Amino acid sequence: MRPDLPWLIQFSSGFLRSGIKASRDPEGFAKIGALVAPEVLRSRHGSEAFNTIAQIIAAYGGRAQDITVGEFLVRMEWTKSALTRGTRLAYSWLRDMGQFPPDAPHSLRYIGTRAGQVTAEKLVDRYGISSRPVRDLLVAYLTERQPAVDYNTLKGLSTILAGNFWADLESHHPGLDSLRLPLEISAAWKERIATKKVRRRQVDGTMADVIVPRHSAPAIKTTVRAFYMDIAHWALDEPARWGPWAVPCPISEAECSTKKNELRQKAHADQRTRESLPVLPALVRVASQRLKDARSRLNALDAAPLGSSFTARGETLTVPSATERLGGRPARVTDQAGQHRNLVAEERRAFFAWATIEILRHTGIRIEELLELGHHSIISYQLPSTGQVVPLLQIAPSKTDQERLLLVTPELADVLSAVVSRVRGADGRVPQIPSYDHHERTWNEPLPLLFQYETSDDNRRFGENFIRQALRGTLEASGLTDPGGAPLTFQPHDFRRIFITDVILNGLPPHIAQVIAGHTSIKTTMGYAAIYPTDAVESHRSFIARRRALRPSEEYRAVTPQEWQEFLGHFERRKLALGDCGRAYGTDCAHEHACVRCPMLIVDFSEMPRLVEIRDNLRDRISEAEREGWLGEVEGLSVSVAATEEKIDQLEARQAQKESPIFLGVPSFGQVVARTSGIDQP
Repeated sequence: MRPDLPWLIQFSSGFLRSGIKASRDPEGFAKIGALVAPEVLRSRHGSEAFNTIAQIIAAYGGRAQDITVGEFLVRMEWTKSALTRGTRLAYSWLRDMGQFPPDAPHSLRYIGTRAGQVTAEKLVDRYGISSRPVRDLLVAYLTERQPAVDYNTLKGLSTILAGNFWADLESHHPGLDSLRLPLEISAAWKERIATKKVRRRQVDGTMADVIVPRHSAPAIKTTVRAFYMDIAHWALDEPARWGPWAVPCPISEAECSTKKNELRQKAHADQRTRESLPVLPALVRVASQRLKDARSRLNALDAAPLGSSFTARGETLTVPSATERLGGRPARVTDQAGQHRNLVAEERRAFFAWATIEILRHTGIRIEELLELGHHSIISYQLPSTGQVVPLLQIAPSKTDQERLLLVTPELADVLSAVVSRVRGADGRVPQIPSYDHHERTWNEPLPLLFQYETSDDNRRFGENFIRQALRGTLEASGLTDPGGAPLTFQPHDFRRIFITDVILNGLPPHIAQVIAGHTSIKTTMGYAAIYPTDAVESHRSFIARRRALRPSEEYRAVTPQEWQEFLGHFERRKLALGDCGRAYGTDCAHEHACVRCPMLIVDFSEMPRLVEIRDNLRDRISEAEREGWLGEVEGLSVSVAATEEKIDQLEARQAQKESPIFLGVPSFGQVVARTSGIDQP
């Protein structure tokens, strides 16, 4: 008789382990006990792990070496207690003994959230598309694209095409079964996709749904347009398969323009860089001080007896009277406010926040590249010219699938050595742990990763959320604010922009910065560099200083008050009855104030009647001079009349040009067709 597993879990007995061990598998229990540290065997979690193994043997028979992964999964279906630390510890023991297949999950902890990849059919079926032909088309399209993209990109394509596009169309226009969309349907979809509904906290503290612009709308339109274009292109090679679906695309190329969004993002990123770069030294100091404070509290906790109180960094903390932690030392304390705090977790978070800030600001690598750093990433290179050994940091291929090497500075070497010393095991080696690739949804081979931590059952790699939370905690402790007074925010990618901006401003050639950053295009590198207005001002001032050095020094003497008043009076004396005088400062009047004759006179059009009156008066004076025989006067007045008439003609021509329309000679559509088709008639 074998009791079922749910009954054994519900009515757990302390005698089951000893009974199963003595009557069923003494050799198997002894083998497991020989591989586990004695302090783990005596702990509560170790006892729970042995009870889990005994329950599985009692329910399914066999011995410890016959337990399978499926039996652990069945146990998880019956109770939530299957995810306790003791159950995970039992799974890790049997996995380390090598009795599970190579593709078995590394840990039961992520069995529900990191289940791996799913097929294109399941990706599309998440959205419940009613039209079977369109559903099959989307599956075929994703299957065709799958070899050329990673899994995360494939999942994003399914979300846009099946969710944002077709599922939205079916919900508002039921019965669609063709990609040929009427104009009103496509226009309505574009209007809906331009906004989205989000839940925001209001001023009074309540939560409400608000409509906000969807910044990813151009990207969604681009993906849908590419879907139509791909089908039209594939229809040329496989008309029987793709031809029936090749229809005009409802989205034009202009609607997919992202230039405005890119400029907005560029301006926003540059502003973040300008705000973050000056305060980076302060953030580094805060991170270092937080690590010192956390270590000081942890050292004081290790020295304090159980059940006592101690003071560290001005805080009074109380140690519990008992602990279940391995080694007999507690990790949690109670502060003066009655809050329970885990000093071990605080010190770990402070250390890796400090290490993250230091590594990112000295290398400019991405966050996924940071988490993939391993002990083997630290290599050495011997210069062929001098024989000097240079330490290098090898960055594994990530976003651009491009491997690169970075020079390790002395400051970076100190940080890397501190991380290696922390994660190194008792045998002097960095434990090899598997890591989960969130882009491909697969588990990587075990590697000696640097950003890992130890638990009771195994070693695990830190995730991106832990890094972001650690940075957020450091920023909150620093009290840094932006120009508006709001708390300053730092993202891991901001360190990459700061690094590129800093090295370029300090003289590193942009093409070298491109190689260090791992960019495929130098335009991307220059897009990361924030151009500071102060730099433009200083460069302009330097240019002016160099130009001044080439000119006589007496030209830059101090101006006297009399000279300044004379300079201002020159502009006051430029105003004339007919307009303005255009002669330069410091030059004399060449026509002895006969302004009508002067080409520097700028006549205002409103003074046209006065100019005509002057011309008529000059003509009358010429007639009088001819009657009286004043031939000298006639010659001088004739010159003035000619200059006056020339200025009148200029004003009339300017006004006529301003009022008359100009035919540009643009041909009509009918003329273009007639000429291109060889037809003579218009």
